[in-house]
Amino acid sequence: MTGNLYLCATPIGNLEDITLRVLRVLKEVDLIAAEDTRNSLRLLNHFGIKAPLTSYHEHNKMEKAYQLVEKLKQGQNIALISDAGTPGISDPGEELVRICLEEGVRVTSLPGPSACITALTMSGQKTRRFAFEAFLPSDKKERAKVLEEMERDTRTLVVYEAPHRLLKTLRELYAALGDRPLTICRELTKKYEENVQTTLSQAIGFYDNQEPRGEFVLVIAAKSREQIREEEKKSWENMTIEAHMAFYQSQGLDKKAAMKAVAKDRGVSKRDVYNSLLENTFS
Repeated sequence: MTGNLYLCATPIGNLEDITLRVLRVLKEVDLIAAEDTRNSLRLLNHFGIKAPLTSYHEHNKMEKAYQLVEKLKQGQNIALISDAGTPGISDPGEELVRICLEEGVRVTSLPGPSACITALTMSGQKTRRFAFEAFLPSDKKERAKVLEEMERDTRTLVVYEAPHRLLKTLRELYAALGDRPLTICRELTKKYEENVQTTLSQAIGFYDNQEPRGEFVLVIAAKSREQIREEEKKSWENMTIEAHMAFYQSQGLDKKAAMKAVAKDRGVSKRDVYNSLLENTFS
């Protein structure tokens, strides 16, 4: 019988947010794998948890993952905790989970705190559809690609950022996305928690004169339907009717359906589209 890997969510600030189930499991497991053992030791000591502790972090995630899987196969139960929040979300835990599942080891997630969901629910932004971007990539090319994809995304966007990089990231977001409504969540669940509704341009102006402090979650409003329609309208305006027709026909629409779609995009009648095509044919 193999053991179980337990993904244990730990507080993102307020220690009272830990669940009774997580406390029980942390006391019962054979081993706790922690992203930062020094940081986690303070948490475990606070709750009187004496289970053995081992490090599992970004720099040893592959080699250590296979070591942990071997222990699991031998029947040991292991809990995985991150520095704060839910393991496997924007941290090396996702690799351990993947390898466990490939090796037939059972994985159980114990729900609890998550900075992404905490910020999203208190942001006042739309929550039905959202994209979690975590920390933007440090590689310039990859970062530029992600920002380009975010500009086209129609979901609410959630981004993590550290204080020393906040202003740079706000400026990049403004350049890529334009000026959008933004909720800045800072120091979530802690004494100086803040939840500020603003815009990207206003936030840049504020932090130009104010040193950012604490850990930040940026919840950025989705691109509105009006923005999308305006962008589409501009793209059609720069396209000939023939090219517009060719676009829809390349998508599998017949001539009649393509004419209807073109007319709708341009805000004209099908007769106008037909006459224009006819006129250009014989001109």
